[in-house]
Amino acid sequence: MPNLQTTQLIKQFGNQIVLDDINLTLKPNTIYGLLGRNGVGKSTLLSILANHQTASLGEIKWGDTVLTGRDHPLQAIYLMSEINLFNKDDKLKTITKNTALLQGSFDHELAEEMLTAFDLSPKKKLNQLSTGYRTIFKTIVALCVPAEYVFLDEPVLGLDANYRSLLYRYILQAYESRPRTFVVATHIIEEIATLVEHVLVLNDTQLIVDDDLENVLAKSYRVSGPEELVRKYCTDLNILDSQQMGTLYTVYLYDTLPTERIIPDRLTIEHIDLQETFIKLTNKGSEAHV
Repeated sequence: MPNLQTTQLIKQFGNQIVLDDINLTLKPNTIYGLLGRNGVGKSTLLSILANHQTASLGEIKWGDTVLTGRDHPLQAIYLMSEINLFNKDDKLKTITKNTALLQGSFDHELAEEMLTAFDLSPKKKLNQLSTGYRTIFKTIVALCVPAEYVFLDEPVLGLDANYRSLLYRYILQAYESRPRTFVVATHIIEEIATLVEHVLVLNDTQLIVDDDLENVLAKSYRVSGPEELVRKYCTDLNILDSQQMGTLYTVYLYDTLPTERIIPDRLTIEHIDLQETFIKLTNKGSEAHV
């Protein structure tokens, strides 16, 4: 399975630049989390990669092949998004049948299992489903097509906590039974941390993080203590944010701590989770940017 790579990708709508100089390599058999605040360009990026939109500038490569609209590997890349590409008057069983014909194959066994688990009747029409159930059904289809790269754009939209948890389990099950690349675009960060291997963060038109989850968490810190000691210890480190509460001064770092630097007894240094790291990275009031 080849890599899917972008080089200096730019997307502009009128005078507004949505994506600027995006250099990204998606590798085979990896689960990516594409994170970003609402409206930051996550859907646009996935849509370009899936050939549903065209980039304003830049290059997309499938392995060594530079892609154009004509030679895009349509069956190898599948995008599940909020945009409804199915006939809303069709029954669910008709949609899965037609998708199988278009894609060349389809995991009907997994589809039936998931429809039963989510209490969805294949005899229902798409337009009879709520927003949450439409999301579930479109995700079921995405997990059952033979594509090597599957893009899930907000796959838990409109779902309660129980159904979100169940859907995450099925994504992992689909990945384990047939390894491929999943890119899950979401702004629900806390839950995605148990699913993804690699983190991509979009902010202000830029890709500001492109790293394994383990490395991202290893560089995410909260340092607290007397302000003078905190500032001295954090000199020349990448400070994302700072807070003052009484005599307690706290800074949030995204950096590798210097091993030679002595940690004063009055300082507390602890890791923060992916959600808090994401909030600090994308906070417009941050003191520094990656």
